[in-house]
Amino acid sequence: QVQLVESGGGLVQAGGSLMLSCAASGGTFSRYDMGWFRQAPGNEREFVAGIRWSGGSPHYADSVKGRFTISRDNAKKTVFLQMNNLKPEDTAVYYCAADEHPVAWIFRIASKYYDYWGQGTQVTVSS
Repeated sequence: QVQLVESGGGLVQAGGSLMLSCAASGGTFSRYDMGWFRQAPGNEREFVAGIRWSGGSPHYADSVKGRFTISRDNAKKTVFLQMNNLKPEDTAVYYCAADEHPVAWIFRIASKYYDYWGQGTQVTVSS
């Protein structure tokens, strides 16, 4: 069983930065595509960023392109989300998730494809 634990959330002013981390235990982390999702109150969970098991081909939601960077360290079984130039609309609970059965021809961004989820970490951006 894979366990994912996020950290690094907090309160930051608009224009500031945060780095989220997601540490995995159990399973074979280096085989999983990883994603970051977020959910704001009253909204559905949405894809934010994702990265291939190899560390290549990062994918981003249009709303965060140019501001967020996803990376991973397979040796440390950790995935990161560097968030710069944060905006109040980035306020949400952020979740990391693992796709245990990635496919080669497309990077999957729908949450239904992700098998394991962390408990989430709150990010609040004040204006």
